[in-house]
Amino acid sequence: MRRRIYLTTRDFHLYSGLFISPFVLIFAISVFFLVHAWVPGLSPEATAPKRTVHGLHLSADVENLSGRPRVDAIRDVLDQAGVQGEIGFIRHMPKERRLVVPVSVPGRETTIEIDVLTRSAVVVERQTGLADALIMLHKSPGPHLANIRMNWLPMLVWRWLADATVYLLLLLSATGIYLWIPLRAERKIGIALLTAGAFSLIGVIYAIAR
Repeated sequence: MRRRIYLTTRDFHLYSGLFISPFVLIFAISVFFLVHAWVPGLSPEATAPKRTVHGLHLSADVENLSGRPRVDAIRDVLDQAGVQGEIGFIRHMPKERRLVVPVSVPGRETTIEIDVLTRSAVVVERQTGLADALIMLHKSPGPHLANIRMNWLPMLVWRWLADATVYLLLLLSATGIYLWIPLRAERKIGIALLTAGAFSLIGVIYAIAR
């Protein structure tokens, strides 16, 4: 019985690690782009010509809405304008009767400026490159504007995968320790590495908290 549990745990540890390895790789590589704001050749930031969309069907109270209801109303406008992506925020300029909405897809950012009076919108698309794409995936989901975030289905799926990656990493850590304990020949070096890791973590926390 104990051997069966050990073998099952070993298989789970192996295959779960293989499954989440691409996601861990994305998070690891994107850290370098977060630390170094620009990487040569990876962020061309090419801007496409502006285009204007007329005859939009706008919700009558779109300017009075807030939070998720406003995002849902703007989502319909984006569909009419042929714009896909995650809505970052909605800037309302009441005096001008305009709404400015940045919409992001990994590697591309689109800004759509909606004129409520004329029921038209100006769409500007900018290619931001691989570095920005990885940074976006790294930072999403996040605590900023959590009440409107994950309003685009692919990013919602990405949040589920990111959560799954975190949970599986916790399980991999636990199963890794479980698999290591019976290995007598590896106990000393394992204890040494665990101790070194613990002291490194404590040292980093102490240095940041000072």
